[in-house]
Amino acid sequence: MHYEGTIIRPPSEAGSILLQVTVGCSRNRCTFCGTYAGERFRIKPEEVVRADIDYAAARFRRQRRVFLCDGDALVLPQERLVRILRAIRERLPWVTRVGAYANAKSLSWKTVEQLRELRDLGLGILYVGLESGDDVTLARIRKGADAAKMIAAASKARQAGIKLSLTVILGIAGRERSLLHARETGRVLSAIDPEYVGALSLILIPGTPLYDEWLRGEFVLIEPEEMLRELREMIASTVLTQGLFHANHASNYLPIKARLPRDREAVLALIDRALAGELPLKPEFLRAL
Repeated sequence: MHYEGTIIRPPSEAGSILLQVTVGCSRNRCTFCGTYAGERFRIKPEEVVRADIDYAAARFRRQRRVFLCDGDALVLPQERLVRILRAIRERLPWVTRVGAYANAKSLSWKTVEQLRELRDLGLGILYVGLESGDDVTLARIRKGADAAKMIAAASKARQAGIKLSLTVILGIAGRERSLLHARETGRVLSAIDPEYVGALSLILIPGTPLYDEWLRGEFVLIEPEEMLRELREMIASTVLTQGLFHANHASNYLPIKARLPRDREAVLALIDRALAGELPLKPEFLRAL
């Protein structure tokens, strides 16, 4: 496989064939992210992608899923994506689902009809970094879209029948807007109603703009207990139609996996026990991105 630069994928795609169709991230301006620092976004030559599909056809016959790397494969022109998905279907007929990262910009560029075409060719899930539903926080971290644009973009994928997995970040709003960030994020999650939500706890990365803000005292990194209170408020404010809410990423202090609304009260009680000191939190040295 012809991999270039940094390859990332969601935890749920650990067993997937990783097919790199772009290098880097089309946005690459978020203040908290250092994944593609210094990496110029580019689309990989189609013949290289096709060669990788042929390679996978010969060697990866046990994998049932494909994930299109890197940071925002959906930004590819529709015709290019259609050809890639058709090649996957033709050469890897055992694959049952294709996934990719997306953002508000790339989703806004696609019509619902185009997204349905991609779904019919095997695109089954999109992973979107929502991060926050608070417009002030979204502007501060340079996400490139406000809450209304996030809702509109993600809703197009829902209309097209493509599953959504949204990521939110605990602590990203700092101390001053912590609970407001939690409530607004719950509101936006409820409006989108994704199949999956993954909550991460902020880890500051040296070299990123947000890390520099923290060094200058312009950003306050909240304590573990404050992140738990933020998580509690977010879950209490989120209404999903049987969606899964995960907070079991390696960065989190208290692992949680809940189907909402069924498990809401049990999860809130679990967080309350942790806040009361009845449950241990993950030590700092075990947290990771």
